Amino acid sequence: MNIFRRKSVADLQAEALNDQRLHRALGPLNLTALGIGAIVGAGIFVLTGQAAAQYAGPGIVFSFILAGIACTFAGLCYAEFSAMIPISGSAYTYGYATLGEFVAWIIGWDLILEYLFAASTVAVGWSGYVTAFLKDLGIAIPAAFTSAPYDHKASAEAGLNVWRLFTEGWISTGAVLNIPAMVVVAVITILLIIGIKESAAFNNVIVAVKLVVIFLFIGIGAAYINRQNWHHFIPENTGTWGHFGWSGVLRAAGVIFFAYIGFDSVSTAAQEAKRPQRDMPIGILCSLAVCTVLYIVVSLILTGIVSYTKLNVPHPISVAISSLGPSLAWLRVIINIGAIAGLSSVILVMMLGQPRIFYTMAKDGLLPPVFSAVHPRFRTPWVAQLLTGLLATLIAGLFPIGLLGELVSIGTLLAFMIVCAGVLVLRFTDPQIQRPFRTPMVGVVAPLGILFCGWLMYGLPRDTWARLLLWMAIGLVIYFTYGMRRSVLAHPKNPPAQEKF
Repeated sequence: MNIFRRKSVADLQAEALNDQRLHRALGPLNLTALGIGAIVGAGIFVLTGQAAAQYAGPGIVFSFILAGIACTFAGLCYAEFSAMIPISGSAYTYGYATLGEFVAWIIGWDLILEYLFAASTVAVGWSGYVTAFLKDLGIAIPAAFTSAPYDHKASAEAGLNVWRLFTEGWISTGAVLNIPAMVVVAVITILLIIGIKESAAFNNVIVAVKLVVIFLFIGIGAAYINRQNWHHFIPENTGTWGHFGWSGVLRAAGVIFFAYIGFDSVSTAAQEAKRPQRDMPIGILCSLAVCTVLYIVVSLILTGIVSYTKLNVPHPISVAISSLGPSLAWLRVIINIGAIAGLSSVILVMMLGQPRIFYTMAKDGLLPPVFSAVHPRFRTPWVAQLLTGLLATLIAGLFPIGLLGELVSIGTLLAFMIVCAGVLVLRFTDPQIQRPFRTPMVGVVAPLGILFCGWLMYGLPRDTWARLLLWMAIGLVIYFTYGMRRSVLAHPKNPPAQEKF
């Protein structure tokens, strides 16, 4: 069997036009809000402080700039594909049209890692802010029910030994489960099953709330910057690669790259956009531009208000405000509300993206047809949504945020590299295809996107690479034992059945 068989772009465009099972209800404002909803969240409210404390210090600003440059290159490539092939499969579908079924499977399996663990990661951050908010109101939740029961400290001696990486370094924290993180994932799963229009309306409201809160933090925090906290702006390396110095800036860029995922999740909603050829590039590029500026400004102010050494907590902005004294206690409450709202929207968009990848892969025969089931009333992929919700709930309850964030970053970077390569390949193999949006200077932008993303992947820990390889090995087993033989392209005259409900 030809594992590199491709779906033609013409067939994919026809499929996008004819498949009306999903509800086309999203305009450019909704799509931009989805992007901002996904991007502005964990990066500002959680990972900025932790990456500064562990890797880069105030130099986290340069980490955001590096990650933003890589995202700009990838975002331009995503914009071209999403306008040309407005299918819910996102990078998976783009890979299918350019590099073949086997590469498409790798991307799809990789995107499952990205969105599933992203939702869980942000849910853990959400739990930290909810706990702090309730504590300010005099409601104390026992620590045993707001933390992961396990933490993991990688062993340098383990190298790329998968067995040692998964069996060594686990530490019992004494906690039972992270209950708030599990609850928020469960609630958002129900909302997403009910409908895309309702989910988008909810997202628009909470995006507006968190932007107001962020601007309030910027406006007030700028007056309390202590320049001594920026000395040294890039702390001296400890002697270990990735711990401060420029190597720490690079490693932090790879970790906080997680904060930028969101513009790619906009592309998973392409089949629910009213005019995807015009609206998808607007949603992707506008959300990316707005969020990059916000990240840089907030990271500067955060590390200027309080020493980066105090920011290795699940709620760093709340800690920064607390350091300003009791006169600004009211602002801490507002910041926590904004963070809770902001992280909620991130979870929503990540949880929206994952089932639509399942949906498209199942339609292609690479996953069981039950994953393409659409609810007859709500017109959402409810079975895939329910499964995603259950898995994300368990992961959020059991694992710490640092481990989850690194896994998401490496999965995202790999998908971005393949998308950049796909745009370049398609320009040579199918130059005549109509492209509503064209990546400018594609011969420069696409290769730079590949190089930057690869560079950031290189900066991630070895144990993260080992877990990615294990995840991919599991995916290859599923593909060669199920997907390859049941692919729609393998049976063009008798495609696998699709579930109606």
